[in-house]
Amino acid sequence: MACRITELVLDCRDPEELARFWCEVLDYVVLLREDGDIEIGPPDGDADLRPTLVLSRTDEPKTAKLPLHFDVNATDRDQDAELERLLAAGARHADVGQSGDESWHVLADPEGNEFCLLRRRVSG
Repeated sequence: MACRITELVLDCRDPEELARFWCEVLDYVVLLREDGDIEIGPPDGDADLRPTLVLSRTDEPKTAKLPLHFDVNATDRDQDAELERLLAAGARHADVGQSGDESWHVLADPEGNEFCLLRRRVSG
């Protein structure tokens, strides 16, 4: 038997702001609010296929590039249209030393946590 990732935990200063952002990006909903933390996940309650995201309140500022980041793919539009949607939701371009010839876009959420928008479209 093997393990499966069921939750990803992201330390942040403002769980409410990041919950709004990541719910918009991932089409998730708030599942639980507890002790200042917020857990978001798929709206159909089917976290068996997709892990939930726990936004854990901390006062520690982000000071460096994360050693782990999220990669996301659009489900219902091309990469350019999805990039516009993510930027409108509050993402911003991030420079982590990429050359500019990559097939993906490096972005940051409202607290500066890097993530990548990949080119391939996946089923929702």
